[in-house]
Amino acid sequence: MTKGAVPEQLTHLGAFEISFEMLKLAQKNQKNNIFLNAGRGNPNWINTKARLAFNRLVEFGIKDSLRTINEHDMAGYTQLRGIAQRFEAFLDPEENRIDEFLVDALSYCRLELHLTPDALVKELVDGAIGNNYPVPSRVLSNTEIILNRYLEKALYGGAQLANHTQIFPTEGGTAAIVYLFNSLKYNHLIKPGDKIAINTPIFTPYLQIPELQEYDLVEVLLNSDEKNHWNISADEIDKLSDPSIKALFIVNPSNPGSRAFSLSALTEIEKIITKNPALMIITDDVYGTFAKDFQSVYAVVPRNTILVYSFSKLYGATGWRLGLIALRKDNIFDAMLKKLPETERQELDTRYEIITKHPRKLPFIERLAADSRSVGLYHTSGLSTPQQIMEVLFSLTHLVMRDREDAYFTACENLVALRYEDLHQALKIQPDESPENAKYYSLINIYHLAETRYDADFRHYLEANFDHLDFLVNLAQKNGVVLMDGMGFGAGDGTLRISQANLPTEDYYLIGKQILELLGEYHADYQKTLH
Repeated sequence: MTKGAVPEQLTHLGAFEISFEMLKLAQKNQKNNIFLNAGRGNPNWINTKARLAFNRLVEFGIKDSLRTINEHDMAGYTQLRGIAQRFEAFLDPEENRIDEFLVDALSYCRLELHLTPDALVKELVDGAIGNNYPVPSRVLSNTEIILNRYLEKALYGGAQLANHTQIFPTEGGTAAIVYLFNSLKYNHLIKPGDKIAINTPIFTPYLQIPELQEYDLVEVLLNSDEKNHWNISADEIDKLSDPSIKALFIVNPSNPGSRAFSLSALTEIEKIITKNPALMIITDDVYGTFAKDFQSVYAVVPRNTILVYSFSKLYGATGWRLGLIALRKDNIFDAMLKKLPETERQELDTRYEIITKHPRKLPFIERLAADSRSVGLYHTSGLSTPQQIMEVLFSLTHLVMRDREDAYFTACENLVALRYEDLHQALKIQPDESPENAKYYSLINIYHLAETRYDADFRHYLEANFDHLDFLVNLAQKNGVVLMDGMGFGAGDGTLRISQANLPTEDYYLIGKQILELLGEYHADYQKTLH
């Protein structure tokens, strides 16, 4: 193992692109080991109940459509009147557990949310079979109510915001991020040269997008580090008191630190808003349900915060592309639009006047929907109706638990926790059992591991003689294990990100052993230099 073993072209790639290159090396590894890819956050489990319920909606939707037209493979359209009664007659809850869930879900929506049965069932059925454009285009009416209640129950930690929140379903969390950056720019809420704060380490695109030429933003990093178990400190949060900082972007719990904001950190954020009341916050809470007693920043400072959420990780639905943007009805984004210079307001009048008689009254969340389809296609914007209904069904599997523990949530938490424990046991590293640790990812510092397993001199040898990617490349090329470069997430030199989501449980102990085995080979080479 010699200095300079890392291909030069890799050093210029992003973390995910480096990982793709590692795949090629690992599949033909020198030791003929089993290929293990713990680089991606895609879970290797799925929620079955919502998917089977979706199939039942499609089956009934086709049957009900045949009532109006039935020719060859052509069916007609569903009819509103009596559709709930027909659907209940179609279901057999005593013999089919999925039908039992659907009956319970309809009962919940009627009794707890006060939704009209015929209107709800028609929205669910038409949405599942996808026979119409999304109407309203931003979000289906009953869908918004159900999604709001899910977010409140799963992420708000007791804060009651469901009736005060607007939702825009999107093609996964990634689309939500793109739409937000674009609309903030189009509406002059962020401008080239503006300072934005980013809590690091963080999902790589949040570091990459602001630097693109079309945004040209100045990044202010709020650093978390392993000495503090990747918790953000009060001193770092205090940087936000600078009014020249326009926005804060966070992933909570963090990716890859896997740490949720503690109660003290949430309190500090609340204090900051009194010092910098115009601060815009975007929080990506996709991992929130994996942390104990989680509470979103949105629940603490809702007027200043946009919430991004995705169903992909919890429900094993990355291929479905199911995300959303949530925004309080009374929010600073709308307030700041009213304070823009008149020239900019006139420019935006021209932009949005083709879709509304009163462009200045168009709220920011509707601008998001319009901008997502270049304004001119606003009338056909919105997430596809089958995707919206899948979000509803995932939500209802949790909501029908009412005040009972959701066994599915618990099973997901326990699975990633077991894999986390196995990895740390193999590495002989003390696990972090604090409630803020979501355990979806682990960050392992190879330099720190070298010092604790051997000594400080060996650590200094590694730091002085090898590029930070060298261990990552050799782990793939020799041992067949693909991990991700933590530095690409802002975690610093020598850190490896390991996903506890996408491999069989028994593989995580093996990954830990492979890391130690390779580290031992580096140490053997080091010892040769001493003689």
